[in-house]
Amino acid sequence: MDHSSNLPPLDTLRAFEAAARTGSFSSAAEALNLTHGAVSRQVAKLENWLGLRVFLRQARGVSLTPEGQRLLLRTQEAFALIADNSERWREARGASVVRVSAPPSVCALWLMPRLAVLEAGTPALRIVLQVEHRKVDFEEEGVDLGIRCGRGAAPDRLSLKLFEEWCFPVASPQLAAAIGEGAPERLLAQSLIHDSDAAGWKAWFAAQGLDYRPRPQDRRFEDYNLVLDAAAHGLGIALARPPLAREQLAARRIVRVDEREALNPVSYWLDRPFGALRPSAAALAERIAREAGLARAEVEAFLNREARAA
Repeated sequence: MDHSSNLPPLDTLRAFEAAARTGSFSSAAEALNLTHGAVSRQVAKLENWLGLRVFLRQARGVSLTPEGQRLLLRTQEAFALIADNSERWREARGASVVRVSAPPSVCALWLMPRLAVLEAGTPALRIVLQVEHRKVDFEEEGVDLGIRCGRGAAPDRLSLKLFEEWCFPVASPQLAAAIGEGAPERLLAQSLIHDSDAAGWKAWFAAQGLDYRPRPQDRRFEDYNLVLDAAAHGLGIALARPPLAREQLAARRIVRVDEREALNPVSYWLDRPFGALRPSAAALAERIAREAGLARAEVEAFLNREARAA
């Protein structure tokens, strides 16, 4: 039998228990690495689900209602039972922990080679990667920064362009040798590999005066990691997207097939929520921007802007 419909959302219980234990939404937010607003909304969501109030809001913190006291007892019993019978990994928390959301390809090909450098320094940081394609809700999920691929700044967050991509065709050394040099049209005789967005190939062929539309013989993979792997295994021609493809090129798993380059209409962006960042998140944003080669003035403007766009 499915009992999930009879259970309140677990995130709301987590926020409720922390607020009850610490006596305030602010202290609960600090303990859970969330914002005050996120904790407040989770508690309100729980109260709406229950149809009763679990807290009395006071000038200096919160206190439990009788119903809240009963719920706290049951919640802590349930959490203790889960803790006693679970060996799952515990998420790192604390002032030095910075949560970063990014697509798998960015995590594996750009962040991971730089992770030790990004965590080192003063202050020392602990980076927790939230690997996903979807658009993250900073406040609700307690995420500090996001890196994404896109065509412009997002309307509901502050965005800083990290870098653009000048793309060029690559393949396995064996396939590249077989293709040889020549006119760009020769590449159309091969299977072309792309991720969920073929905009890069369209831009590259357009720069050569050619029109390209994905064909049945072309291969599509949802993540750029798989695009590079497919090219390295001789399944067709892919577009190198520096700096994501830099290590693969250096190892000669893939090599250039054509010297012509084109600007990909998709760029990489560093996103953050409105308002002041926590010191550790601001430090990481500075280090990411430095690794991307941005001018310090651009970074400072990004960090110092706190108000919502008009």
